[in-house]
Amino acid sequence: MSEHAAKLMVARIAGRPGVETELIDVATLPIPVDDAGEALKDAELSEKLNHADALVIVSPEYNHGYPGLLKHVLDTNLKEYIHKAAGVVGVSAGVFGGARVIQNLIPVLRELGLVTIFWDVNFTTVGSRFDEDGNLLDESFLPRIDKFLDELLWMAETLRYGREHVTIGGSG
Repeated sequence: MSEHAAKLMVARIAGRPGVETELIDVATLPIPVDDAGEALKDAELSEKLNHADALVIVSPEYNHGYPGLLKHVLDTNLKEYIHKAAGVVGVSAGVFGGARVIQNLIPVLRELGLVTIFWDVNFTTVGSRFDEDGNLLDESFLPRIDKFLDELLWMAETLRYGREHVTIGGSG
């Protein structure tokens, strides 16, 4: 069901003027699991992350946390994330809508150098939110998604300006 939420987010992002987007499914990345960290960096993923100004992470909640594969893939890149915006979309079969995955993922994203926005999207009882073809059944989610994207795009533009024009530190 997370795939339906992810495809909806990509469609909503793609509808924004001047924004390029791409869905990256971590389950399809050719990253081995017999090591960890940047030693496993995938050149194609790294290039996409270098090009990106923001990330939207759509994640199901598993036992109050995030999937191990997601964390494994996130850990394969580091410098690519510095001062880039990130927003999290939580997906859950229950009534909390992935709130706990978001709560647990935000400190990880911050540690990686991403700047998390303060709006989230929570797909509660996700099984009743989409039909079998992935069409959203509850349009009350659309204003929440739009608010999330407004904040994400503002943060992405602001951080891009900072990366391009503002240096950290100095001769003090």
